[in-house]
Amino acid sequence: MKKTILHMDLDTFFVSCERLQDSRLNNRPVLIGGTSDRGVVAACSYEARMYGIHSAMPMKMARMLCPEAVVIRGNSGTYSEYSDHVTEIIKERSPLFEKSSIDEFYMDITGMDRFVKESYMWSKELREKIMKETRLPISFGLSTSKTVSKVGTGEAKPNNHININSGEEVPFLAPLSIKKIPMVGDKTYHKLRSMGIEKVRTVQEMPMELMERVLGKNGQVIWKKAQGIDNTPVIAWNERKSISTERTFERDTTDVVKLRSILVAMAENLAYQLRNGNKLTACVTVKIRYSDFQTYTKQKRIPYTSLDHTLIATVLDLFDKMYERRVLIRLIGVRFSNLVGGTYQIRLFEDSEKLIKLYQKMDHLRNRFGKNAVKRAIGMDVKTIGGMNPFNGQAPIIPAHRRR
Repeated sequence: MKKTILHMDLDTFFVSCERLQDSRLNNRPVLIGGTSDRGVVAACSYEARMYGIHSAMPMKMARMLCPEAVVIRGNSGTYSEYSDHVTEIIKERSPLFEKSSIDEFYMDITGMDRFVKESYMWSKELREKIMKETRLPISFGLSTSKTVSKVGTGEAKPNNHININSGEEVPFLAPLSIKKIPMVGDKTYHKLRSMGIEKVRTVQEMPMELMERVLGKNGQVIWKKAQGIDNTPVIAWNERKSISTERTFERDTTDVVKLRSILVAMAENLAYQLRNGNKLTACVTVKIRYSDFQTYTKQKRIPYTSLDHTLIATVLDLFDKMYERRVLIRLIGVRFSNLVGGTYQIRLFEDSEKLIKLYQKMDHLRNRFGKNAVKRAIGMDVKTIGGMNPFNGQAPIIPAHRRR
């Protein structure tokens, strides 16, 4: 039985939320992100995109391209509230859904045509309900797989919908740019373009073995996606509210240097797990248990982030404010809570392009060579902290020289 997969995406979500707060922003080029010249664009309106502006672009360049644009720092708390509202509507009506980011959803509605007139009609009614209750524009694609539905949503935007029936996947994808296929990033796109491949149709007509020879296993996956073949399931969404780690010492200690180095390693590891799980935190908690078993915690609310330097500074500040007894410590712990889904979009509010690229490079090295491949000097001597990633269920990579 063919699957029926619905993909929904809130259009220019951050901008749409801001326009609900201030109607004067309607029909104007809007930039959201770091407001200084060192900041970057987190999101932009369609009016701004007409000037060649896109997310992750340096704000200074965006202002040069469109001097009349309205620049807003953004409010991640507001966006989370609107996202939660949409999530609740989908949760009420959909039998199985996956929230893949703060503004993007997949639903498996296979077999629902037995209970409603047709899946396409049900999807349109759900979209209308979301727009009526939230006043946010939203687009959707409906097809037999996640890939085709997601591409369909992109083609339907802005604020529209499309249905790709079973058997229509290949002709629908054929005339599109190869860059429209998920997994085809800038590097892969340029490699394919150097081979003369511009449209999906060309990949559809190529032997899969050739794509695999050029791009390895990714080539095989991209070839299948180009054919509309994608058996990736919709994973039932359960919101994880927090992530934490603790260390109980074999011998109680008052070695502050050691304690601070462990806290840094804890925060660094948890931040890496957040980024791998496309999560952000807005609340940091530090826990201390003394040798007499008295336990104390202290927490602080912060702007949504998943970047080491912000989280480490907050953890150390909380520890310094709390550790006043100078009594032997038995256990320390760190917890990040108030988690929301989000990629680099939200994280761009506070951070420069240079800093974001640094974290992307660091995470690339960790993903390839193991999470201890890049560590701060203060945490070099700390034993490995954490195991399986709590968001994607993946075990940490162990480099070959350590597997022997």
